[in-house]
Amino acid sequence: MSVSSIPTAPPPPGREPIVLQAEGAEARIDPQGAHVLSWQPAPGDERLFLSARSVFADGVAIRGGVPVIFPQFAGEGPLPKHGFARTRTWELIEHSGAVVRWRLRSDEATLAIWPHRFDCELAVGLQARALHMRLSVINRDTQPLRFTAALHTYLRVDELDALRIDGLQGLRYRDSTQGTLECLEPQAPLAIRGEVDRIYFDTPAALLLIEPQRSLRVEQSGFVDTVVWNPGAERGAALTDLEPEGYRRMVCVEAATIGRPVTLAPGERWSGTQRLIA
Repeated sequence: MSVSSIPTAPPPPGREPIVLQAEGAEARIDPQGAHVLSWQPAPGDERLFLSARSVFADGVAIRGGVPVIFPQFAGEGPLPKHGFARTRTWELIEHSGAVVRWRLRSDEATLAIWPHRFDCELAVGLQARALHMRLSVINRDTQPLRFTAALHTYLRVDELDALRIDGLQGLRYRDSTQGTLECLEPQAPLAIRGEVDRIYFDTPAALLLIEPQRSLRVEQSGFVDTVVWNPGAERGAALTDLEPEGYRRMVCVEAATIGRPVTLAPGERWSGTQRLIA
């Protein structure tokens, strides 16, 4: 693991990460937020970005890895930014070798700010060269449940300027850096230049991140949108929990459902998956 992916502060007592191992691969998951911190498909080959300035404190969002965004994306609603799932402690309900399952249930604290009863589960599975994550939501209320959600995956790159993202060509997207302006992606793989904050709608089942020395396939199902985010130099420097020049070593490619929020009838279940293949 490289220096820039090692947290500078240990997690609080009781928050020791769960470790998954399979055929030389390894992943670590923090109980707060059921937050995947690290994925190495081979020893030393870290594929998730975790800021060296991430703060490991109860109730504080972690900068990097895979934050679970639920039940609200960004500031698009009355809740705290990106909802509350990423800063709550989840219950471990299964851990067997290369598979772990976590559960977050509505309680007095969630009902006080979002009056809906729900069960939320995250299953993480590890294979030799793949990481599989499945987010599920069950409506435990007597009224319909409406939400947006995402797996806010921070992918580690060797050098941002050399990265290309293939598969977004011709798609409609919302550019949040331009006041939610709607645009059409050109017919060429995406290069990250400056701050990028885009929601691509009705995205394909697979994208490919291409670097000079390696590639990464990003698959999704259930989620219908994809967010691509990088803060760029100026905004990156203003983020106190991102190390200097950290923006050059990461890009977020997030499986998401934003444009058409999910509505569940009482007792109904929804699931969305993201799969990373090295």
